[in-house]
Amino acid sequence: MDYKESFLRYLQTEKRYSPHTVRSYLNDLTMFFSYLVSEDMESDPAVINSQDIRSWIVSMMDNGYSPASVHRKISCLRAFFRYLRKEGIVVSDPLEKVVLPKRKKRLPVFVGEEALDKLLDEYEFGNEYEGILNKTIIEMLYVTGMRRSELTGLKESDVDLAGAEVKVTGKRNKQRIIPIVRPFIARLEEYIRTRNSKGAVNEGEWFFITGRGNKLYDKYVYNIVKNYLAMVTTIEKKSPHILRHTFATHMLNRGADLNSIKEFLGHANLSATQVYTHNTFEKLRKIYQQAHPRA
Repeated sequence: MDYKESFLRYLQTEKRYSPHTVRSYLNDLTMFFSYLVSEDMESDPAVINSQDIRSWIVSMMDNGYSPASVHRKISCLRAFFRYLRKEGIVVSDPLEKVVLPKRKKRLPVFVGEEALDKLLDEYEFGNEYEGILNKTIIEMLYVTGMRRSELTGLKESDVDLAGAEVKVTGKRNKQRIIPIVRPFIARLEEYIRTRNSKGAVNEGEWFFITGRGNKLYDKYVYNIVKNYLAMVTTIEKKSPHILRHTFATHMLNRGADLNSIKEFLGHANLSATQVYTHNTFEKLRKIYQQAHPRA
C-alpha cells in the first residue's frame, strides 16, 4: 500500500488543503523517504524510529537548511504519522521525543505608510487597462490584507460595491467578509469600466482578468507587486505577502484591536496575529527613546 498517496488524498478530500499545500507535503515526504533510501535505512513507516528522524534533521542542518525550513518539513512528518496512527498503520509516534532546532524569530517585514502613499497617490500607472489593473491589484492587497491566492480567486459576485465589502474565500474554503473604504470603491469602479469596455472573454466570471481575458495567475501578481514596490522601498523581500503584513501593521499602529485584525486576515487563532504587535512595540520603543528625557 502506498501510504503517501492515501495520506495526500486524505489531505485533499477530508482536510481540504489547497493544491499548493498538498504539493509541499508531497515534496517533503519524498525528500524524507529518499533520505532513508540513500542511507540504507528502513523505509517502512511501521519501523521508522525517532533516531531515523533525528538523523534526517542533522543532515538537513548540515546541508544549510534553516531551522524554519526544518520545522516545516517535520510538521509535515507529524501530520503524516498522525494520519498513520489514525488508520491503525503505526502504533506509536516516532516524533514524540524529537527535539527541533530553535527558530530565530523574525518580525514581519512591511512597507511604510509614506512609501505606499507615494506609490498609490503620486506614481503614474497609466490609463490603459494594464496600468489600471496593476494599480487595483496592489491597492486591493493593501486595503484588504488578503492573500495572493485569495485575490486571484475572487469572483465577480464576491465584490459588492453597493455594500462596500468583499467576500474572500481563504484556506480550507473558509469565507470571510472584508469591508472596503469608499475611496477604493471609485478605483474598483474604474477598473470594472475599463475591463468591461475591452469586451474580453471572462467565462469563469473572475473579477481580475489579464489583458487577454484569462483568469489572473499568481506569477503575474507576484511580478507586479515586486516591480512596483521596488520603486518606493529598499526592503529585500517585495512579495504580495508583504502587503498583507503592511495592512496588519498599519492597522495596529492606527489603533485597530488585535481580534479585528485576526478576522480581517482570516487567521484561525490569535497567536498567528500577535506577531504584528512586535512591530508596533518596536515603533513605540523608538518613540520612547527619542522622546523621554531619561531615555
